[in-house]
Amino acid sequence: MHPKYNQSKQAERNASLQRRRFLRGLGAAIAVPMLPSIAHAAGDAAGINSTSGATSRGGDGSAPLRMAYFIHPNGVVQDYWFPKVNGNDFEFNRTMKPLEEVKEHVQVITGLDQLNATPGNDGGGDHARAGATYLTGMRAKKTGGKDIRCGISIDQVAAQQLGHLTRFASLELTCDAIRNTGSCDTGYACAYQYNMSWSSPTTPVTPEPNPRLVFERLFGTGDHGERKRSFEIRRERQKSILDFVMEDTRSLTRDMGYEDQVKLDEYLSNVRELERRISDTEQIAKIPDPNMPTPAGIPGNIGDHMDLMYDLLILAFQTDQTRIATLLLAYDGSNLPYPELGISEGHHWLTHNLRVPEYKEKVGQIEVYWMQRFAKFIRKMRDTPDIDGSRLIDNVMMLYGSAISDGNMHKHDNCPAILVGGGGGTLQPGRVTDAAGIPMSNMYVSMLEKFGVQGVTQFGDSNGRYDDI
Repeated sequence: MHPKYNQSKQAERNASLQRRRFLRGLGAAIAVPMLPSIAHAAGDAAGINSTSGATSRGGDGSAPLRMAYFIHPNGVVQDYWFPKVNGNDFEFNRTMKPLEEVKEHVQVITGLDQLNATPGNDGGGDHARAGATYLTGMRAKKTGGKDIRCGISIDQVAAQQLGHLTRFASLELTCDAIRNTGSCDTGYACAYQYNMSWSSPTTPVTPEPNPRLVFERLFGTGDHGERKRSFEIRRERQKSILDFVMEDTRSLTRDMGYEDQVKLDEYLSNVRELERRISDTEQIAKIPDPNMPTPAGIPGNIGDHMDLMYDLLILAFQTDQTRIATLLLAYDGSNLPYPELGISEGHHWLTHNLRVPEYKEKVGQIEVYWMQRFAKFIRKMRDTPDIDGSRLIDNVMMLYGSAISDGNMHKHDNCPAILVGGGGGTLQPGRVTDAAGIPMSNMYVSMLEKFGVQGVTQFGDSNGRYDDI
C-alpha cells in the first residue's frame, strides 16, 4: 500500500475521532463506539464510551391512570396515627385530621408489614433497610461499599412496561439531599436511604431535589411565553448533532471489518435513540406552558419545598409527561429540626424520646405539619380537571407511607399506609381496611394489575395478593 494512502486513511480516522470528541463536548448524550481498528490506528481511545445495546388507558380520549409513591421518615406516633374504627364510618385520628376535607378520596390501610426491613441477622440499620425495602419488598444487602443490592421497585416495574407511553418513563423527586456514596446507617450504604426507586437490584434511580431543574426539564427555560423557544433551540441543536453523527457513520463504514460492524450496530441504536429524542422534543408544542414563574431553586423551608414538588407533580400528570412518580419527602433517619414550628431538636432524635410528653407532642406536630402539605396536594388534585371531564384525583393511585411503623422501637409491622385516589374506578376510597399481617408487597401486586401492568404475579416478599383496596 502506498504510504500516502495510509497517511490519508490515518487522517480520516483522526478527523473522525475529533468529530466524536466535539460531539461529546456538546453534551450530545449519545454513546460513540470505540471501534477496534480506530483504537489500534489512532492509539488514543481514552474517554470514548461504548454502550450495548402494554398498553395503558388514555389513547381513546379517556384519562390515563397515574401512579405515585411518597415516603416519610422515622415511622409515626401510633397513638396519633390510626383511626379507631374500620369501614366507611370512621373518624381520622389526630395526625390525619388535615385529610378531613378529602376523606372521600382516601383509604387508610392498617396491618401491612415490611418484614424484610427487620434486623434479622444484620443487626442495626433499620432506617437504611426501611428506605430500601419500602418500594422493593426486598432485604437490602448490608454493605457500605459499591456492592449494594436490593430489588427493583414497584414504580420501575410499571415504568419498564408502560413508561414508553409518555415523554418521561417516570419522575423521581426528593425534598432532601442526594447521597449515593459512603456509609450512613450502621454499615449500610447511603444509597439505601436517599433513593426510593430502583431500576434493578443494583441500580438506584437518583431523584432530583431542585424544583427549578424539575420545572425546566418539564417545560423549558425562560419566562412564561418564552419557554417553547428553548425547546426549539434544543431541537435544532439535536438535529445538528444528528447531522454530525450521520456524517461520522458514513465515514466509518469504509473498509470496515466484522468487529467494527458489530460496534457500529451498537452505535446506530444510539443514533435511533437521538432521533427519538428529537421527535419527542417536537411534540413539546402540544404541552401547555404553565402560567407560573420558574421556581427559584431549593427553598430554605421544608414545607415550601414539599409544596413545590407536589405542585410540579400535578403539572407533570396534568400534561401527561409522565404517569409514574416517586417523591422522597425526607430520608429515613432524617434528623431535621423544624424551626418554623418552634422545634429545634432533630426529628429522629425526638422519635427515640417519645416517653417524654413534651417530645412526643413535638413529633406529633411534625407529623401533622407533613400531613397538612399532603392534604393541600390532594385538594389540588381534586380541583384539577382531567382530559375527559373527570378530576385528576379520580385517575390516580398514590401511596403515602413508610416501611417503619414505630420509629422509637424500630418496628416494621402494621406500617403506615394511606392510599389516595380512585384509580380510574379500580379503587374504593373513603374507608379504613385492615390487612391483618399481610406483606405490603401483596398490595403492590394488586396495584400493578390495576395500573395495567401485565404478568406480575409475585413481587418482593409477596405471598399472594391483597385486592381489598
